[in-house]
Amino acid sequence: MPEQYYPVLLALGISIALGVVILIASYLLALFVGNQRGGLIKRTTVESGMPLMDISHKRISVAFFLVAIDFIVFDLEAAFLYPWSLILRDHGWQLFWAVMVFIFLILVGYAYVWLKGGLDLSLPARERGPVRLQL
Repeated sequence: MPEQYYPVLLALGISIALGVVILIASYLLALFVGNQRGGLIKRTTVESGMPLMDISHKRISVAFFLVAIDFIVFDLEAAFLYPWSLILRDHGWQLFWAVMVFIFLILVGYAYVWLKGGLDLSLPARERGPVRLQL
């Protein structure tokens, strides 16, 4: 029984060792090579090869990041539909209805995010207030 876990432990050990080696190499390179010449011009920030237009640090609303997280979650769930479509013919109606339940749960989650105002970028969350469902 434990023999079947040897490949997983080997991969885990290699990945940890590789991470440690990369961290040590980064530290040593910064220590010995980090004092290069170049001055202020070499260390300036550029955007797409062009110098920055201004030095301001603009604040971005957290709503943009929340919408991005929602998109990633729903996009990854939709990615599960591709392998399902490849094996649907072999497994019949039972698999079909299982995936219909999965899609229904995705739609329930999407409706919840929509009703909570997670997709509305026009108002900050504190100004939207609670969601009141009228049945």
